[in-house]
Amino acid sequence: MGLVSFFKEAGEKLLHAGPARQNAEAQQPQPSPADSRDKEQTLERAILDYMVVQNLPVENLTVAYDSASATVTVSGSAPDQATREKIVLCCGNVQGVAQVNDQINVASAAGNESKWYEVKQGDTLSKIAKDFYGDPNRYSAIFEANKPMLSDPGKIYPGQMLRIPIQH
Repeated sequence: MGLVSFFKEAGEKLLHAGPARQNAEAQQPQPSPADSRDKEQTLERAILDYMVVQNLPVENLTVAYDSASATVTVSGSAPDQATREKIVLCCGNVQGVAQVNDQINVASAAGNESKWYEVKQGDTLSKIAKDFYGDPNRYSAIFEANKPMLSDPGKIYPGQMLRIPIQH
């Protein structure tokens, strides 16, 4: 798949820093390389934990985050194309991540690659389904393709990246 772009300011807040902590961090001098690497490793672990919560396989995956480029590199293997794409979404729909370098191998070649769509202000799954499929009632195909990251069809947000299954 290669490099997939995401909206860096949107996404899951896996590392919760309150306003007081954010202000304190903004006033501190540049972190040392060791401090930066500690933060990168914390985010890497948080992304893997997030995948576990989403019931995605992580046994064969490696996640590496580079804060300088805001890029997550994910490698290993996934059982199928849909799982691969969901893993990429778990890595990219995280606040602070601008790109995912997808180096995942797929064990089973069954299944087509999906299209990617960045949610815009005012979007609903019905509107997106109408744009892609010509039928707003097919929103459930998009919802199902993005489970378990989506828990409710009405809970999408601007900047979020979604999988749009290719319908033949």
